[in-house]
Amino acid sequence: MLRFSKSKIIATMAVILIGLLLAVPSMMSREQREGYLNAIPSWVPSWLVPSRAIVLGLDLQGGSHVLLEVDNQDLLRGQITLLRDDVRRILRDTRVSSQNGIQTIQRGVQIRVPDAADRDRLLPRLRELSQPIGNAMLGQAGGNSIEINTSPDGVITMTYTEAGINERVRRAVDQSIEVIRRRVDSTGTTEPSIQRQGADRVLVQVPGLQDPQQLKALLGETGNLEFRLLAQQGATDVDMLPMEDAGGQRVPVERRVIAEGGDLTDAQPAFDTQTNQPIVNFRFNIRGAQRFGQATTENLGRQLAIVLDNRVISAPTIQSPITGGSGQISGSFTVEQVNNLAVLLRSGALPAKLTIVEERTVGPGLGRDSIEAGKMATYVAAVFVVIFMFATYGLFGLFANIALIVHVGLIFGLMSVLEATLTLPGIAGIVLTIGTAVDSNVLIYERIREEVRAGRSIVSGIQAGFDRAFATIVDSNSTMAIAAVILFFLGSGPVRGFAVVFILGILTTVLTAVTLTRMMIALWYHWMRPKALPF
Repeated sequence: MLRFSKSKIIATMAVILIGLLLAVPSMMSREQREGYLNAIPSWVPSWLVPSRAIVLGLDLQGGSHVLLEVDNQDLLRGQITLLRDDVRRILRDTRVSSQNGIQTIQRGVQIRVPDAADRDRLLPRLRELSQPIGNAMLGQAGGNSIEINTSPDGVITMTYTEAGINERVRRAVDQSIEVIRRRVDSTGTTEPSIQRQGADRVLVQVPGLQDPQQLKALLGETGNLEFRLLAQQGATDVDMLPMEDAGGQRVPVERRVIAEGGDLTDAQPAFDTQTNQPIVNFRFNIRGAQRFGQATTENLGRQLAIVLDNRVISAPTIQSPITGGSGQISGSFTVEQVNNLAVLLRSGALPAKLTIVEERTVGPGLGRDSIEAGKMATYVAAVFVVIFMFATYGLFGLFANIALIVHVGLIFGLMSVLEATLTLPGIAGIVLTIGTAVDSNVLIYERIREEVRAGRSIVSGIQAGFDRAFATIVDSNSTMAIAAVILFFLGSGPVRGFAVVFILGILTTVLTAVTLTRMMIALWYHWMRPKALPF
C-alpha cells in the first residue's frame, strides 16, 4: 500500500531540506554571502550555518593556466653531483684512493682504482648506491638504477640507466606537485588544480588568479637556498656566482655549504625596525642551528653569502655569533619579492628546474559569458522537460517536475558541502541530468499505466509500478554510474568536473524520482481517492 512511516517521511524531508539549505550560499553573490554570514547572530554555532559555496573552475571565473616541464638535464646534473658526493664519501670510509680523483661523465662518474684488493673492498659499497627499479610488492622488476662497469686497467664507471633516469623523473614530478601545491596554497587561492601531464609535465590551473606573472615567479624558482661564505683571496674551491646587489657581477663563493633550505622550519616576511625595509625572518631546526651557530662563531667579520638558485641574493657581514637558531635575510627587496621569497623557503625546494611550456590567462569576462551560456542552456532544457512531462502525464508530470527541481537543488547542495569545482562541462552534466532524472519517472508512470490497463486497481497499480520499475531504475543508473566513475578516475580537468556532477545526479535520482515522487502520489491518492489515473 502507499503508506510511509512517520520516521521515513521526516528523514526524507530533513535530507531534502538540509540539501536545499546547503545550496543557498551558491545562489548568492560573494557580497550577498558575506552580508548573510554577518547577519547570523554570534551565538549560533558555525556548523549550523551553511556557508560553503560551489567553487567555479578556471573556465568560469577566469584565472591562470601554466604547463610546466621538468628539466631532465638539470635533474640529471643534480643526480650526478649527488652520486659524486656519495662516491667520495665511500672512498673516504673505505680508505681507498682514486687516481685523478672522481671524474664526471655524461650520465655518471668514473674513478680509477688500480689495486685489485682496493677494488674488491670498494665495489660492494658502490653497488649499494644502485637501487632496484620496480615494485617488489607487486612482483615488478625493472633492473637497477645505476650500472657499474670495470675495466682491466682499474677504471670503475658508474652510469645511470634509462630506467633509473625515468624513475627519478617520475619521483621529481611527484615531489614537484607537492611543492607547487604548498606554494600555490600560500597565495590564498581557492581550489587550484595541480596534476601530472604525461611523464615529465605538471599542469597548474589557478582559478581567480589574473596575474600569471605572480604564478610564474613562484613556480619558476627551484627555491634551492644555501648559506655559504664569500671566498677569501687565494681560495681555490670556489664557485663564481652572480650577486644581485652588485648588478649581477660575479663573486667568488666557497663551495662548502654551512646550512641549506632543508634546515629551515619557518620563513616569514617582515620589516626591519631600524631601516623599515622588507626582510625575511627565518628559523632553523636543531641541526641547522648548530651548524649555523658554529660557522658564524668561527668566521666573525666575514661576509655570509645567502645563495638562492645559484644567485647571491644577499651577503651581510657576520657581526656576532648567531646561535639562537634564527636570522633574517635583507637586501634591496620589494614587498612582493619578500613575500615570494618567504613562500619559496617555507614550501621547500623543487627537485629540478621547471620550464614553462605553455601559459595562458582566462579573463573573467569569458568566464561570465560561459556562465550565462550555461544558465541559458539549463533554463531551456528545464522548460522543455517540464512542458513535456506535464503535457504527457498531467498531475503526475507536475509531481515529476517538483522532484526535478529538488533534484537539481540537491546536486548544488552536495557540490557545496564537498567544495567541488564547477566547470563548463559540469554545467553540461547538470543539463544532462535534467533529462536523465525524469527517465525514472517515465519508467514508473508507464509501468503504472500498464498495470492499471491490465485490470489492477489504481492503488495496486501505483504500488506495482513503483516496485517493478525500481529494479530497472537501479540497473540503468548503475551502468551510468560505472561510466561516470571511470571518467572520474581516468579523466582529468574538465572531464572529471563533468563526471563529478553526473555521479551526484545519479545518487540523488533515487531520492527524488522514486521516494519523493512516491510520497507526493500517496498524498494525492489518500486526499483525492480518485477513480482513474490523471493521464
